[in-house]
Amino acid sequence: MTTPPRPTVTVTLTADEARRIALRAQGFLGAPDRRAGVRGVLRHLGAVQLDTISVLARSHELIPYARLGAVGRRTVEDAYWSATAPARPHAFEYWSHAACILPIEEWPHFAFRRRAYRTRPHWNHELSPNAYDQVIKQLRTEGPLTATELGGAKNKGEWWDWSESKVAVERALMHGEVVCVERRGWKRVYDLAERAVPDELLHDDLDDKECVRRLVRQAGEALGVGTRSDLADYHRLKSEQFDAVVEEAGLVPVTVEGWGGKPAWADPAALESAPRGRHRTTLLSPFDSLIWERARTERVFGFTHRLEAYVPKPKRVHGYFAMPVLAGGRLVGRVDPAREGSTLVAKQVSLDGPKSVPAVAEALREAASWVGCDTVRVERMSDPALKKALVAALS
Repeated sequence: MTTPPRPTVTVTLTADEARRIALRAQGFLGAPDRRAGVRGVLRHLGAVQLDTISVLARSHELIPYARLGAVGRRTVEDAYWSATAPARPHAFEYWSHAACILPIEEWPHFAFRRRAYRTRPHWNHELSPNAYDQVIKQLRTEGPLTATELGGAKNKGEWWDWSESKVAVERALMHGEVVCVERRGWKRVYDLAERAVPDELLHDDLDDKECVRRLVRQAGEALGVGTRSDLADYHRLKSEQFDAVVEEAGLVPVTVEGWGGKPAWADPAALESAPRGRHRTTLLSPFDSLIWERARTERVFGFTHRLEAYVPKPKRVHGYFAMPVLAGGRLVGRVDPAREGSTLVAKQVSLDGPKSVPAVAEALREAASWVGCDTVRVERMSDPALKKALVAALS
């Protein structure tokens, strides 16, 4: 186990200052850049996590919504992908914090990960001699295709039930020879990287250290301020990778009161002026980069949150897809949502107290309108008086 580098502390921040810096860096404090839109959000965050769960909407839709408001869902998809040739996508999918949408400009900086995938075995699954080459040949001949169009995604065999062509194309994606150029009914549409990635970006020229240095700096810009684990975890870097580049990444060493003396660094631009402006009130996806790391969420917001989708139903505390409510720069409650026709159903609501009622009502009304619902129904709340107040605020 390596010892974390000890920064020479030049700046001291209060916990409140660090929280506000984080909010501004993530796009929740101050006027949103509506002209840059969804692509601007993606470029600044550097990674938008994907997930199969869809309640109000899928997580990659919820991320820009939380920052920009009721941007059209079709607009979100179009901002990520350019579906009609010869246009090229503005993003690509790859392994970052998890499976993520990444700005196409970041393609060169993931060369270190592509190289790592090329030099190690994957999934303990042997492909027949021509399977990989056949997928590449088919894409070159026929253009963008789904796994089904490549020969079928599943085969009722071992290993996730994936067919050989699906395994081959996913391996090609990890190697960087293939890119996901859009999602069609949640299915990946694959194309050759040589067609989809702009020529000036289609290279693996950067060495591993330069790639990691760029990603550490980008994580600092997206988080505003963070500890070693915060910054390394943003793109799932190893601790030793982070330690090797942090002194050259251009971040400023800081100490944050109340963070237990943990070494921390900040984006220099975040320290130039005090964060000011209007706070966003919204529901947050559990996969939002503001809160995706539990230890950081507890440290920054004093808020413990856990995704319970994979917890047995009888053991859930807050619900299947409980979404934290952000208001006034604080996390003030949770809503586990569902949809029934034109009604947004708040299946379970947890609030900090009466002062949270107006904010939660506002967040629910806006979310309902965004997904095409015209009413909100509140089901379970532990405090009958708070439920009565919330229902009244919604009506």
